[in-house]
Amino acid sequence: MNRASRADSEDSLGPNDEYMPYSDDETDDELDESEDLDEPEVPREPEAKPLEGAWKVRANDRDFCNLPEFKKKQFLCFKKSKYAGNAIKTNKYNILTFLPLNLYEQFKRVANLYFLALLILQIIPQISTLPWYTTLVPLVLVLGMTAIKDLVDDLARHRMDREVNNRKCDVLLNGRFQESKWMDIHVGDIVRLKKNDFIPADILLLSTSEPNSLCYVETAELDGETNLKFKMGTKVTHERLQTEHQLANFDAMIECEEPNNRLDKFTGTMKWRNDRFPIDLDNILLRGCKIRNTETSHGLVIFAGFDTKIMRNGGKTRFKRTKIDELMNYMVYTIFVLLILVAAGMAIGHTFWYEQIGSMAWYLYDGKGGNSSYRGFLSFWGYIIILNTMVPISLYVSVEFIRLGQSKFINWDLQMYYAEKDTPAKARTTTLNEQLGQIEYIFSDKTGTLTQNVMAFKKCTINGCTYGDPCSSSGVTPDNPGPVDFSWNVHAEKTFKFYDHGLVSTIRSGKDPEAREFFKLLSLCHTVMVEQKEDELVYQAASPDEGALVSAARNFGFVFLARSQDTITISEMGVESTYEMLALLDFNSDRKRMSIILRFPNGKIRLYCKGADTVIYERLHPDSVNKENTQSALDVFANETLRTLCLCYKDITEEEFQAWSRKHKEATVTMNNREAALDRVYEEVEKDLFLIGATAIEDKLQDGVPETIAKLAQADIKIWVLTGDKKETAENIGYACRLLTDEMQIHYGEDVNEKLQAKQQNRRNEGPINRLQRKVNEPFFPEEGKNALIITGGWLNEILYEKKKKKRKLRLKLKRRKHGLNVPSSPQDNLPNDEHEKEQRQIDFVDMACECNAVICCRVTPKQKANVVSLIKKYKKAITLSIGDGANDVNMIKTADIGVGISGQEGMQAVMSSDYAFAQFRYLQRLLLVHGRWSYIRMCKFLRFFFFKNFAFTLAHFWYSFFNGFSAQAAYEDWFITLYNVLYSSLPVLLVGLLDQDVNDKLSLRFPKLYLPGQKGLLFNYKNFFTSLFHGIFTSLIIFFIPYGAFLQTMGQDGEAPSDYQSFAVVTASSLIITVNLQISLDTSYWTFVNCFAVIGSIALYFGVMFDIHSAGIHVIFTSTFTFTGAASNALRQPYLWLTIILTVGISLLPIIFIKFIAKTIWPSEGDKVQRKRKQYEAEEVPVKRPTPFRRGVSGRRSTYAFSHSRGYADLIASGRSIRKRTTARKVPARIPEVSGAGTI
Repeated sequence: MNRASRADSEDSLGPNDEYMPYSDDETDDELDESEDLDEPEVPREPEAKPLEGAWKVRANDRDFCNLPEFKKKQFLCFKKSKYAGNAIKTNKYNILTFLPLNLYEQFKRVANLYFLALLILQIIPQISTLPWYTTLVPLVLVLGMTAIKDLVDDLARHRMDREVNNRKCDVLLNGRFQESKWMDIHVGDIVRLKKNDFIPADILLLSTSEPNSLCYVETAELDGETNLKFKMGTKVTHERLQTEHQLANFDAMIECEEPNNRLDKFTGTMKWRNDRFPIDLDNILLRGCKIRNTETSHGLVIFAGFDTKIMRNGGKTRFKRTKIDELMNYMVYTIFVLLILVAAGMAIGHTFWYEQIGSMAWYLYDGKGGNSSYRGFLSFWGYIIILNTMVPISLYVSVEFIRLGQSKFINWDLQMYYAEKDTPAKARTTTLNEQLGQIEYIFSDKTGTLTQNVMAFKKCTINGCTYGDPCSSSGVTPDNPGPVDFSWNVHAEKTFKFYDHGLVSTIRSGKDPEAREFFKLLSLCHTVMVEQKEDELVYQAASPDEGALVSAARNFGFVFLARSQDTITISEMGVESTYEMLALLDFNSDRKRMSIILRFPNGKIRLYCKGADTVIYERLHPDSVNKENTQSALDVFANETLRTLCLCYKDITEEEFQAWSRKHKEATVTMNNREAALDRVYEEVEKDLFLIGATAIEDKLQDGVPETIAKLAQADIKIWVLTGDKKETAENIGYACRLLTDEMQIHYGEDVNEKLQAKQQNRRNEGPINRLQRKVNEPFFPEEGKNALIITGGWLNEILYEKKKKKRKLRLKLKRRKHGLNVPSSPQDNLPNDEHEKEQRQIDFVDMACECNAVICCRVTPKQKANVVSLIKKYKKAITLSIGDGANDVNMIKTADIGVGISGQEGMQAVMSSDYAFAQFRYLQRLLLVHGRWSYIRMCKFLRFFFFKNFAFTLAHFWYSFFNGFSAQAAYEDWFITLYNVLYSSLPVLLVGLLDQDVNDKLSLRFPKLYLPGQKGLLFNYKNFFTSLFHGIFTSLIIFFIPYGAFLQTMGQDGEAPSDYQSFAVVTASSLIITVNLQISLDTSYWTFVNCFAVIGSIALYFGVMFDIHSAGIHVIFTSTFTFTGAASNALRQPYLWLTIILTVGISLLPIIFIKFIAKTIWPSEGDKVQRKRKQYEAEEVPVKRPTPFRRGVSGRRSTYAFSHSRGYADLIASGRSIRKRTTARKVPARIPEVSGAGTI
């Protein structure tokens, strides 16, 4: 973008793409007034005085925070200080509250409350049709197992809280520093931090052991970035607060903003010794960061505990439940309704039966008395009890058990174990596993999630020649290229790899002076800091890009050794040289370049400059050579998704420099719009440059990222990237990971806004009738081809009407005054007329974004990330997954249905808030396509079969009612009812829920289309539920009426009739057990010894237990409890009844076998097709797709410039505040010998 276009964009009402909007905790008094500076018509308001009741902190005074004016009502008349303690509490229970609170939470679940009510009903003798223990035993089992699980989870939270709260820190107490726990730190305390310490609270930096109280911090916990940031104490505290005595006498009053979640802003004032000093974010150390390269730091605690910014950024903890959970609850409600209707029908039936038959038959008198209506009322509650197994309590405990097992399988998966950092995958929740098989949208962070945040020098072009491809020193491409041997350079890094031997040969031989000039520029033109550690040079850069370039120069023989306020010392091929720094022209997002003006040892003055090609090429001298060759190389680098910088220089005479220097000094002291004045002065000297070449840096992706994205896309999972990085960087990474392709038409914020405004205007112009007649969903991109959307946070706020109205009105007012326009606010301004129109605008944006194949949102705040996820959940009803690695991703992770944290990095804040965690993005495909798909299939199969087996079991009571006068008599023995779901039919279906798989993991990854049924919810829905219901009805009919028919007018071998109630109950129960266990065998896709043992063992266990509880011995001990004495042995010794059981089982299973055969033959699913050819696929070698080569003809996109998003260390360097005194002379190695010609190195 040229200067004119930049000026136009800044003058327009559209947002700045480089600007990250303040969308978190923003108030009207925080509006950016930078645009008002050149508007004389708008009077500037007087400086605001501190608000009464603002956040106040007095140093070294704990009692100050407990003053009555700072207390707020907690409960009734009890008050508590508004200042939080520093202890973190994430646990839910303690030793006193665990039992009552856990039981309260469990009985909030409708099912548990329902079974408790049933238990109470069973205690009432008049309506009890089953013994109380048939409900009590399963209920206690479920409550106990759930309580144990909750206790284990809470103990883990207790351990984590203790670990954090018990960390040690030095606190100034009673005039001296004492070691104290984090939990005992209070607001107003002064703490001492040492190198590599974590920061325990949000702290005002007072002084450090570094020059000018400089402090380097690592913010990986906040944003996942490992490059160091610097903080600095105020000048007054640096000068006056160095000793323990001085710190103990420090009594300043701090007035600042209230606690909020804004990581990028802090405003406050320090009152001390009758003076006021401003405080901003540069003076604040945030909790969660780590002290680096600073031996000692002193600070004053401003915010503690849950008031700290990192805790405020955690977002609201949301209770997450799966879609299957919600569906299952609705189905349980459906069963409740069916249960009530059936019970009511049976009660009515009993009323009529008692009036017509029961009351007339003297032999049916039971002594209860009462009229028919009263007996019908009792019968209703009796049927509620006897039919309660339609919703068995064991369903919930079985589901929890299966989820626990599936979580363990994720934890134990060695293919998701990252050996380099000894980091296994971790399922941090046990309730969301099957949801992993239904993901439709993935929202990913960039830095640390898709990328390693590690830059590598890959290629360069110097004087028209391109270097970087594997090549020998003679220019021949070898078959097996090895890395260059840098052993000749004592400062070379062992980790640096470069494969072009020709470049090293050129540098060492000196045959191309431009090559040496190229690396000299890299070693001099930067803002990197250096320190000596055990004879090793350690660089600290404001951005990884700059660090990579200086490290590359170091390895090629141009070593940055030291710097002072006005000098830079380097080693040039072993010869130490010191250059005088005359001026440092730092980078910013508008300039997109940085320059340095140096005086060489021989007195020559030269300007070195590096920057983006779009700004460098328009400043080149007409006589600059190799512009076309360098441009071609840049196109190649861009298509390889490398980050590029152009390098150039310019010689300046002494007179020219002195004249420019005077202008520069004037600009540095101007009071009005200093930055613009400096930019104008910089422009004067940064022209007529001579091009040397260009660098190409690789922003290293994590291993397997492009393949993972491609595989997930084949599974119809849409991936959106939400990042705080600038647009060029995000777009470049989009191409690198193949989320974006050259065939895609990319739409930016301006295009999106125009399309949405046009649609909104059309909607306003149409009448309601025309709007209904028009097609509902007209596509935003009717033309053929793939589309991608890249939008910045500023445009996102503009499009979704999230900008502050006051700010908008102010800008419009300035615009009108500046241009003399009368701009109406509506409808031309396209502001929403009402909330409905705002909501419709959001729906339009979501529809447009979902039409695109890729969406990248850049320069977005943590709150905006969460808002984007919420929009998709709200308007698309889609299941979402968010993945990130920093505290700025926590809100997004908590908002999505599934949150995944990248662990193994320094920052663990995202992991602590996530549902699942692993070390590499590539493991996401295995988590979803293997574990997620298996979990979904297993849970759906388990639920379908569980409902079936309980319908088949329970409805036998319904059919039996027609033969017992609707008297709520059970069709089975009481102990069979108690043990049916606990012992006889539980294990086989549990193992299916734990172990079943239609295809193995390799085929699951090879055929991503197998994931689609989960997204569409095809395996468990109301259709499947009613199929299970009718299957259960059919089976219950068979297992009841075939034995019933067999028992009619039957004579046993011994001449006795076996057609008594107890024998009938035994035969019916036996037929049911064999049928349901063989039915689950038919539904099992993956057979193991355990499955086989479970099926046979369950049937054998049934017969073993039945013969025991029907024995005479147990009847003697418990006469009233075990009443079926001898029933099993009497019935099952009749061959006729065994034939009846076999016939019942056969008729129950044969129609199901036939239907399954027809379905798999005529209408096979994708899984059936793969399963049919499973052995063939397993024998085949999986084809490896080669990456698509870049096309040299494509030059439509430009790689991002390799600079930091934020300012560098230029201000520190120019002021000399960060420079340590050199105490010892540096040992410089002997001059590196040059090689002549292009000999082998």
